[in-house]
Amino acid sequence: MKKAILALMLILPAATPAMALNARVAGELQKLEPEEELEQRCDIEALNRISAADNGMFADKVIAYTFAPPAVEGTSIDAKGAAFRAGGHWYRLSYHCVTDPTELDVKAFSFKIGAEIPRAQWDRLYLYP
Repeated sequence: MKKAILALMLILPAATPAMALNARVAGELQKLEPEEELEQRCDIEALNRISAADNGMFADKVIAYTFAPPAVEGTSIDAKGAAFRAGGHWYRLSYHCVTDPTELDVKAFSFKIGAEIPRAQWDRLYLYP
């Protein structure tokens, strides 16, 4: 888990709404265990899709396991208990992501933004400003 968080911290500064998965990011992802790599790749995709959507939000952090662990099967992940941060606020998130066998190329992605998570719940959920 610490390895995954460290990798995401390295990756996030490079994440922008128009970010293509560059060689540096791809190299960092490939150092992870397969399940962690899949989760991190799909979290990056969630950042990009949320920020690119016509909703006025720029996501700067996604956590796939905030409310429940994601369900992983092969190169597919269902993160129904995810959360993301945008503009200093946290929101519930659910996403489905499928990658190619390398886990670098996203083949299918869908997401649903949920309600804002009240500040009073952040500590319990290990969320931060």
